[in-house]
Amino acid sequence: MDAYRIIGEEKSSRFLITCDHATNRVPPEIGSLGIAAADMARHIAYDVGAAGLAAALADALGATAVMSDFSRLVIDPNRGEDDPTLVMRLYDGTIIPANRHVDATEVERRLTTLYRPYHDALERLAARREDTVIVSIHSFTPRLLNRPPRPWHVGVLHSHLDSRFSRALIRRLEAEADLCIGDNEPYDGHLPGDAIDQHALQKGRHNTLIELRNDLIGTAAEQAHWAHRLAPILTATLEDI
Repeated sequence: MDAYRIIGEEKSSRFLITCDHATNRVPPEIGSLGIAAADMARHIAYDVGAAGLAAALADALGATAVMSDFSRLVIDPNRGEDDPTLVMRLYDGTIIPANRHVDATEVERRLTTLYRPYHDALERLAARREDTVIVSIHSFTPRLLNRPPRPWHVGVLHSHLDSRFSRALIRRLEAEADLCIGDNEPYDGHLPGDAIDQHALQKGRHNTLIELRNDLIGTAAEQAHWAHRLAPILTATLEDI
């Protein structure tokens, strides 16, 4: 099974761009998850627009990008191995039939063939430099089922264990008069065992997780626009820490 894609592995920037929820691909070895194509095209299966943004941002920064190559509904690489939501059975009103009765043997197979190879690749790339800065790219839906609208254009997620880079980035983004910035919105940024915890917090690496509202990055042109807007802000943020 293909677990990840790497773009620009030869690049030498301090930045490492990661995209944990890059695709809605279900590897053939897994088989159907039993949900409709329309649901597989939604944010429940992947972060819409995030892969294109991550690739464009890596290019703009002269950086390497590493992306998962399997749907978060197969197994979520942005969860710890012991997280109860590692294999989702229900997400934003949709039941995932193939996951409802998944057993420990099947979870271990997905960990071995998909989750761990992705994390191994991410760690190998992060370890190439002592001063690596991990920038994790995600997207969020403008509104969850039966929930209020989310007004933010960009959310910056961070942990209380190390928010140096993120807080400096928030200050830079808040200086952009046309943007509504979420500080640990639409989610809290501390999730023990997630990708940032594993590869940044536990290793003392500067880090941030950027969430773009997915209606802003639905096309390649929009992804390129945001990449070229974010790249100089990220570069300037390094000067602030």
